[in-house]
Amino acid sequence: MAMGHPAIDAALGGGIAAGRLHEIFARDVQDASSAAGFAAMLARLIGGALLWVRMGKEERIGGKLYAPGLCEIGLDPSTAIFGVLPDAVSVLRAGIDIARCPDVGVALIELWKTPRELDQVASRRLAVAAENAGTTVLLLRIDAEPSPSVAQTRWSVTAAPSAPLPANAPGHATFDVELLRQRGRAQAGRWRVEWDRERARFVEPGLRDHAAPLSGDRVPDAFGGSLAPGAGPRRQSGG
Repeated sequence: MAMGHPAIDAALGGGIAAGRLHEIFARDVQDASSAAGFAAMLARLIGGALLWVRMGKEERIGGKLYAPGLCEIGLDPSTAIFGVLPDAVSVLRAGIDIARCPDVGVALIELWKTPRELDQVASRRLAVAAENAGTTVLLLRIDAEPSPSVAQTRWSVTAAPSAPLPANAPGHATFDVELLRQRGRAQAGRWRVEWDRERARFVEPGLRDHAAPLSGDRVPDAFGGSLAPGAGPRRQSGG
């Protein structure tokens, strides 16, 4: 699936591989919203039904997923299911079952830090399930350092300042993304990208049609509302 950014697509050999396991890292809690937003944007780009599973403890720490922010990214709430489970074992078991379902477009598995259950065996099971069913698995790692895995690609995401639009309107969602490694190819790299919600693609900052800005052009925050560029996650009270 072409991501829309020429340099990234060239490094990936045409685009991000569907039906594979991909890792997305936020090495600091302050970048949790950016990494989650990037993962949600990839899910939108890949398409199909989205199932997102995470742990209850981390939801209490980082905040609940914020539906309006996800809609601003372009996700269709009628095609998304979100599950909150008690521990890493439950999340991984559910994630593997989801990945085995051919009717799922994207299985998004969110884990914080490095639970001992997430080892190379678990990584291989996720990868095999993804390849057999054609489901794309996005393993979202918050406040974690990379460890050995069989993922097709590994990404690190941090917040980046966005350029203001005319009339001081909020800028487009902007990230610094780094391709740390990929299987079968030596190319890696680091790029600053904007999310084009209308076309569901990533573009170089400033290289897009600056028509009248939409509400979705703010930096979407999956954990509690739209944030100013570079800000960290906020807690959202209530359901």
